[in-house]
Amino acid sequence: CVVYVFYVFYLLFLLLVWYVGVIRTIVLVGHSSERRLCSRCCHCCAAVHLHHQPTECGDRRRGHIHSLLGNNIIICHLFKGKVKIINSRETVPRKVNSDLFKSCRKTTEGWIGVPGEIRGYEAAHRLYGKLPWADLFQPTIKLAREGFPIPYYQGQHIPRINNTSIRELYLDKNGNLLKTGDTVKFEKLADTLETIANEGPDVFYNGTIAKNLISDIQDAGGKLTLEDLASYQANVTDAWNISLGEYKLLILNIMKGYKMNSEPKTTDEKILFYHRYIEALKFANGLKKYIRDPNFSSDKMAKNLIEDSFADSKRSLISSDKTHDPQYYGDTSHMDSIGTTHVSVLAEDGSAVSVTSSINDEFGSRVLSPSTGIILNNQLTDFCNRTNSVSPGERPPSNMAPSVLKSPSKTLVIGGSGSEMIPPAVASALMNHLWFGKSLKEAIITPVVFVDCQSEIKLESKLEKDVVDGLEAKGHKIAKFYNTVNAVEKAGSCISAWSDERKKGKAAGY
Repeated sequence: CVVYVFYVFYLLFLLLVWYVGVIRTIVLVGHSSERRLCSRCCHCCAAVHLHHQPTECGDRRRGHIHSLLGNNIIICHLFKGKVKIINSRETVPRKVNSDLFKSCRKTTEGWIGVPGEIRGYEAAHRLYGKLPWADLFQPTIKLAREGFPIPYYQGQHIPRINNTSIRELYLDKNGNLLKTGDTVKFEKLADTLETIANEGPDVFYNGTIAKNLISDIQDAGGKLTLEDLASYQANVTDAWNISLGEYKLLILNIMKGYKMNSEPKTTDEKILFYHRYIEALKFANGLKKYIRDPNFSSDKMAKNLIEDSFADSKRSLISSDKTHDPQYYGDTSHMDSIGTTHVSVLAEDGSAVSVTSSINDEFGSRVLSPSTGIILNNQLTDFCNRTNSVSPGERPPSNMAPSVLKSPSKTLVIGGSGSEMIPPAVASALMNHLWFGKSLKEAIITPVVFVDCQSEIKLESKLEKDVVDGLEAKGHKIAKFYNTVNAVEKAGSCISAWSDERKKGKAAGY
C-alpha cells in the first residue's frame, strides 16, 4: 500500500508533532530529499506534528501507495504517559456490493472504502497539537504545486500505470512519460490541500471537497455517498501490551518461547532458526481470518492471540525437521497486497510516534478523482477470502504494525512498509535488535523471510545459499522478495536511527 498523494501527506505528517518540544531524530522510508526536508522541519516540530509532515510529504513522493483517500494507524506515546492508538482505517460504505467477494478483483472501483486519513490527523492534532492546523499543510502545498524530483522507487512503478487519467499526471509537455529524477507537479492536489488547510477537515467530509469527491467516485462506479463521509470518525483507544523480556509489544510470543539469547552462528543453527520462524509465520497467517473489527465482532479471539498459553500451543505444533501443507496451519488462501509507507518519530523528551499509512495496492483502485487530484484506495480488498459478508462502517483487517517499545532505559519506535510483508519484517528486525544485540542498521538489513498467500516462502537473495538449501530440504517452497523497515531508538542520551536502504530510505534529524 507512491508519489502522488503520499508526498504531500508525508510532509503534513512531519509537522503534526509539535506538541512536545524539539525533535532530535526522525526516520523516513523514502528518498534522501525527504530527509533534508524533514531535517529542516525538525527545528520547529515535535513528535506529533512531525509524524504528520513526513506522511504528507511522502504522499506526494509515493502516491502510488499512499493518498488523502487512504488511512493510517498512529501509535502515540507521551513521555511518562499512556500509549494511544489512533485508527483511521477506511470503513465499508453503506451501499457496498456484496458480490465483490465472489471474484475479488483488486483494481475495481467497488473496492473504494470510506477514507479516514484526514480524520486521523485531526484526532492527533486535537489531542496533542500546538501548531495551527493550517500551518501543517504549507510545506506540502508548496511541494505539490512547485514540484519535486521523482524518487527512484516511484519511478520504477510509473511505466506500469494503465489508467489514462493517472498516467496523464506523469506526462511531460511533449506527452512523454516522466522517469526517475524528472520533476512532477500535482497542482490540483495542492488546491485540495489548501482548501483543507484553510477550512479545516470538515470540508473534506461535509463540504465542497466531499461533494466533488463523491461525484467523481460515483461517476467511476463507486458506492460511496455523502452520508458515508459525513459519519466517519477515527477510533482512539489504549494500546494492548504484552511482555517480551523487559520490553512491551504485541507480537513475537511464539519465538520468545525458544529462549534465543544469541544470534545463530552455524549453518544448521540458522536453518533451524529460519525454519521455526517460517512455521510461526504460517500459523499467524492461518489466524488472520479470525481478526475482525472489534466493533462488529467479539475481540475474544484477538485477545487470545497475545496470551502466552496460546503461543505455547502453536509452538508445540512446530516440527523441527519438516513443514506441512497449508491446512495444518489453518491457512486459507488470501490476496496479497503490497502498499503502505511508514514513519517513526522520537522527540527530545522521550515522546514517540509510529505511523503507517496506505491506499493498499499500487495506485490503490486505479481511480483518480479529477476534481480533487486524489487517487482512490482499494482497501476493501483486505476482506477478500477472509469473510463472506461485511457490515457498513466495518474496518477491514490490517497488516500495519506501527510499534512503540518501552523499557526503563530505552524507547524504540519501529514499523514497516510492504503490507502483508510488514509483520514478519518488523518481527525479524526486533528479534535481531532486542535478542541478538545487533544495531538498528544491522537488524534492519538482515535478510527477511515472508510467507505469501500460497504458503510459498519469500526470501531475500542475500540469504546464504546453504541456509536456503537447508530450508528447501525441510519442504519449504522458496521465492525472492524484498521489504522495508525503519526505526529510531533512544538509550540514555544516545539516539540511533536507521531507514531501510531497500527503498533508498534515509534518517533525518538535528
